[in-house]
Amino acid sequence: MRVVVATDAIGSLSSAQAGAVLASGWTNASVTVVPAGDAGGGFPQAVADSWGVELVSGVLADGLLSWAESGGSVVIAVAEGEPSADAAIPLTASSVRLGAAVRYVLQHSAAPVSRILLDCAAVDTHDGGAGLLAGLGATADVDLTGGVAGLASITRIDIEAVRRLLGSAALVGVVPANQLSQPLLGLRGITSLRGRAAGLDPAQLLATDGALEQLARLVGEPAARLAGAGAGGGVGFAVLALGGRLTSGPALAFQSAGSAASVRAADLLVTGCSVFDFATRGGGVVAEAARVAAEALRPCIVVAGEVLIGGREMRTMGIEAAYPVGTSSTDRPVGGDVTAEQLAAVASRVARSWQW
Repeated sequence: MRVVVATDAIGSLSSAQAGAVLASGWTNASVTVVPAGDAGGGFPQAVADSWGVELVSGVLADGLLSWAESGGSVVIAVAEGEPSADAAIPLTASSVRLGAAVRYVLQHSAAPVSRILLDCAAVDTHDGGAGLLAGLGATADVDLTGGVAGLASITRIDIEAVRRLLGSAALVGVVPANQLSQPLLGLRGITSLRGRAAGLDPAQLLATDGALEQLARLVGEPAARLAGAGAGGGVGFAVLALGGRLTSGPALAFQSAGSAASVRAADLLVTGCSVFDFATRGGGVVAEAARVAAEALRPCIVVAGEVLIGGREMRTMGIEAAYPVGTSSTDRPVGGDVTAEQLAAVASRVARSWQW
């Protein structure tokens, strides 16, 4: 029997750690573990684990920088603490730390960089990627680091220094899967989406959208019309305008030649998460695992810290079965309290019913 394990982090266990524990249950099978993680979550650690290298962390420009490199590729993420729970538009927030992080890594990498995997989801911004461009060396006749509020009067921007810095390196923006189709501008754009949810003044929304439209006109209007340009508060637009592409973390994990071949040859795909509920559907890793399993006509099962979703909803996602490690006796889910020993015990039990 051939099994592919591609799980999100479970409790305090990273994707690779949880995957190894789940794999231990299938003692008489050929098991492939695929580390996977969502943008804004376990993505950089999963990439580092898949490369077999250490994820380096440090403070850069008041943000926590995490990065790793292998074979000319680098993965970069910047965290600024908890994202704002306020639905209102962060008018003065900037993506400049992302640009500063890319510049720092390019200047300190051990070898020439040919591919940059940039986690675009950890910073709550709405500046169309203007700060990212500024951090990479772009100049303009306004302050590009002042958020979308500072872009209203922009008439000139020069990004040639950015192109020189990136050189021939391929830029890949990694965003949540549900943002891959997010427009930048218009009635379905990021300003309308957040502004209407917050009940903001329509005049303010029009002005904000107009500032982003002016930025797009100066940087690269065709990119603003592409799907995903609104991802990460418009950071997706900057990535696309620089000739990059957008994807999700789980999709990237399954796109590698080895992972894709393993799924096609597998008899079973095992995924997991801390809490498998109706609201989140287990997150992006579970959703992508179910999608690729369905595409390969293979069964997909979930092992989760806690399962809070019905069988009918689960099967509409393409999940054959779900197995909880524990069940809470209160309103607080217990998925974050899972230990490796508990997960191993469930994996061993589940494996016995999925061997042939």
